[in-house]
Amino acid sequence: MLSSCGSTPRTPVNTVDRARPAPPAVVNGNGVQPDRPSLSQPEPAAPAQIAPVPTVTPVEPAEPIVQVAAATQEAASAPAAPATLPEPVGAARKESFEQWLSTFEQRALDAGISAATVKLALDKARFVPRIVELDRAQPEFTRPPWAYIDGAVSQARIDQGQALIKKHQRVFNAAAQRYGVPASVITAIWGMESNFGKNFGSFRAVDALATLAYDGRRADWASRELLIALKIIDRGDIPATQMLGSWAGAMGHTQFLPSAYQRFAVDADGDGKRDIWGSIADVIHSTANFLAQSGWKTGEDWGTEVRLPANFDYARAEVKLTQPTSAWAAEGVRSLDGSPLPPLDDASIITPAGARGPAMLVGNNFRTLLKYNNSNNYALAVALLAQQIDGGSGLASSWPRELEPLSRSEVRSLQEALNAKGFQTGTPDGVAGPATRIGLREYQKSAGLPADGYATKDLLARLLGTAAPR
Repeated sequence: MLSSCGSTPRTPVNTVDRARPAPPAVVNGNGVQPDRPSLSQPEPAAPAQIAPVPTVTPVEPAEPIVQVAAATQEAASAPAAPATLPEPVGAARKESFEQWLSTFEQRALDAGISAATVKLALDKARFVPRIVELDRAQPEFTRPPWAYIDGAVSQARIDQGQALIKKHQRVFNAAAQRYGVPASVITAIWGMESNFGKNFGSFRAVDALATLAYDGRRADWASRELLIALKIIDRGDIPATQMLGSWAGAMGHTQFLPSAYQRFAVDADGDGKRDIWGSIADVIHSTANFLAQSGWKTGEDWGTEVRLPANFDYARAEVKLTQPTSAWAAEGVRSLDGSPLPPLDDASIITPAGARGPAMLVGNNFRTLLKYNNSNNYALAVALLAQQIDGGSGLASSWPRELEPLSRSEVRSLQEALNAKGFQTGTPDGVAGPATRIGLREYQKSAGLPADGYATKDLLARLLGTAAPR
């Protein structure tokens, strides 16, 4: 982990798989992975006490991945402020950050956190306007699935993942034996979340969570996460100045929120600390523990690419619709090469780009990846990256790259047009969520089109009664 006060980096208690990741070139959420609906978005209740620390037999030492100098606090927690900030929705409307912080300090003391930790961590807490800007950001364009996966599953990332597995083979083997999660899957998540530790964010977690709690859009959730972060500091796992991560408070190599850290972090190197910033052994075991406790089935495939029958009802291509592989096979679903489909008890069909793109049969382990980040594109990217780190192939079918993504304003127009025709999508907001897919599928069925729920410019033009742009 990096020091954030310009001091000498913390000397590790031992040298088991230690790494000092470099600060990211660009601070934006999780660096390379800004979309975090699962580990950054939910609002779980915070347990009253810090969870017991899982431990394992210390693993054998290995060389650190990188060693870098400490970052300054200014670089870590004070990005340039935007010219104007969105209107606050919580405490920021009626009191200063210092006033809010004073009230929260008492809450932390009442929660049993030591006065020394409260003073040390919160006296230096800072409101970071850039975090508010990032939290409220609404990009005009959303990347299509192929652009997302192209960026996530690169040859360079595959090569580096293979090299890291070889370098830390004994640690990965120990984690696989204990938790039943393959090295390739852990490595794929590591690569997706922080580019193997190069880019896990440079915001102080205390600053990030305090800013979000004060701003108010997610005040209850951020306040609970901040209390847990203080408990982690109080326990001695990491100093507040070195608890660095994303603008949303996700921390370390594989981007745990404090609540995830509390539940799943593991002291694998036996130094008495759960260090997901500096101990590669702790990172690997903690990530494996997360997946194991989230339902990972040892030895089961995540899924496979498939060919769908000509009469397939694309409205059934939903990860929540499950049935055994044998039932899908009876309906005409086939593997691309004619080999037997993987035996999955609860298989689903997904078509990330609709009827014109690849189709996948996915099972329990794919849904377990969704618990890490509730995005089909994310889970598919992890699965494909792991598959290729293991020496397998990527997707064989082509993406419909000729399809331009709709802008946010175009999605809003689509929603308004669907609502006007009686295909309800809810309040138009420019976000193509489940309600929009349902309304769009109903419209597609009425028009005799494949009901895949995938919004395109052609569909928008058809709805509006205009010629599709060329």
